[in-house]
Amino acid sequence: MKNPFLVGERIYLRPLEREDAAIFVPWVNDPEITRNLILYRPMNRDVEEEFIARASKEQGGMVFGIALKKDDRLIGNTAFHAVHGKDRHAGFGILIGDKTEWDRGYGTEATALMVEYGFRTLNLNRIWLHVYEYNARGRRAYEKVGFQVEGTLRKHCFREGAYWDVIVMGILRDEWERKRGAGSSTGTKGRAPRTRSSLAKRSGPAKRPRPRTRSASRSRSSR
Repeated sequence: MKNPFLVGERIYLRPLEREDAAIFVPWVNDPEITRNLILYRPMNRDVEEEFIARASKEQGGMVFGIALKKDDRLIGNTAFHAVHGKDRHAGFGILIGDKTEWDRGYGTEATALMVEYGFRTLNLNRIWLHVYEYNARGRRAYEKVGFQVEGTLRKHCFREGAYWDVIVMGILRDEWERKRGAGSSTGTKGRAPRTRSSLAKRSGPAKRPRPRTRSASRSRSSR
């Protein structure tokens, strides 16, 4: 594994690096992928490199790359944004950009790792997300982890020549704890995710990772 921060059964989450920009560019220009994101403008490598550089310095959020444990291949990213320190809530987003890895459960596993990290390490009380009404794959993944529908932003988004509802989903810390207690936690199988500190016990001290974030206007948050 390369610079792992959170480790699951089949994937791990790591900080993004400048060279990752070349991998993301084709994904964020693919209409089949971006129809579930808030992106709608063409992106080039300079923009992606700028985003990664900016994300490493911003506070109020964090972005991780999603990599496969079997070959260290980057397949997407996931993020917390709009982290609210006083009220202890944050927005969540995820992108599986490698379409050959769709429908394999990696998005669900990454979501479970992030939710556990948010509640157990960041001390969040609520994690929320927005998902477009037509994104059935995304909704199934979120529901498996424990997200519930909280409301609907009617005709909130214009895409592909039509207005669409945006579904608001969320999960509370006590709901997540009850789900874990029932033995139905997804992705980490009831165990805390292995963080960089726990890995250091086996492999020696590691360099502290930098926080990653992106502004809401450039979030790859899944919708």
